Amino acid sequence: MDDPIRILFVADSHLGFDLPASPRVRRRRRGHDFLANYGKALAPALDGRVDLVVHGGDVFHRSKVPVSVAHAAYEPLRRIADRGIPVFVVPGNHERSRLPHARLARHARIYVFDRARTFVHAVRGVRVALAGFPFERRDIRSRFGEVLGRTGWRDVAAEVRLLVVHQCVEGATVGPSDFTFSTARDVIRGRDLPSGFAAVLSGHIHRHQVLTHDLRQRPNAVPVLYPGSIERTAFAEMGERKGYMTVDLSGDGEARWAFHELPARPMVVRELRAAGVGAASLERSLRALFASVPADAVLRVRLQGTLTGEVRQVLTARRVRALAPPTMNVDLRPADGGWWPPPTPTRSNRAVALELPLS
Repeated sequence: MDDPIRILFVADSHLGFDLPASPRVRRRRRGHDFLANYGKALAPALDGRVDLVVHGGDVFHRSKVPVSVAHAAYEPLRRIADRGIPVFVVPGNHERSRLPHARLARHARIYVFDRARTFVHAVRGVRVALAGFPFERRDIRSRFGEVLGRTGWRDVAAEVRLLVVHQCVEGATVGPSDFTFSTARDVIRGRDLPSGFAAVLSGHIHRHQVLTHDLRQRPNAVPVLYPGSIERTAFAEMGERKGYMTVDLSGDGEARWAFHELPARPMVVRELRAAGVGAASLERSLRALFASVPADAVLRVRLQGTLTGEVRQVLTARRVRALAPPTMNVDLRPADGGWWPPPTPTRSNRAVALELPLS
């Protein structure tokens, strides 16, 4: 087949992140960044430039979201399906293995892996079988073969096969120290992946990566593709690129892939001496600190030293919001990793105490 089958593969969109339905405080909400990147990731499908769309799970940040967030997630998927492009979605762990407000996603060409199953779709005469199952919490390491078998993937006639999941596979890495998933019960062994698939399309790991070998550097029978999340959800991801993938499938089952980067808010950590200085001096230091980082940064300020009552007045949520650019998100915490202010937050400092962005 000269014209490959192109799949748009996105995962971990975490819609609803920092996007309350009735916010008590007016400030810069990061949830809009996720919605914007979700739209950018789906644009090639909305333009008709792909043949299939796969979402690898964690469409939402929580298992219960407002109807408005569910509508924002499903509406572009329905528009893609209206174009005749099928959409396949696997529920993730943040959704507790079940899509919320699923009735809003009902469409003849939107297919949800609500249980272990296999869907078949023909593209230009080539049958593509997509086998998958929702996120499995219970000891997937020992049960992977059993759960995969329930999809019935071996009994379906197709020229090309894909496995769609939301799981950890050994060798995946995360975090600034490159933590590697290895032998835990929630980690699938590389050697357990069968050779009958062109690729494994998986969500759950927020760092984009492609796994081609197991922990002993033996080649996997099938590559495991992680597009990563579409935005940074935690400071552990501050150095990571964010985006989505396209996967091209040839008629003989060969897969080629590409990563497409999306704009991500810069994440910055700074330390600030707050002990032994007056309120005016601390306010000047904060202003200088805010001016030294990108105006759209997600900024964490680590406070050094014991804070006096005078200094605390500068560090209320309302005051910090007034000092920081309106496009910046700020959170404060002591350098020792504890909470600021100390436990038992008051009405005026609750946003800081819960480490919510302040701007």
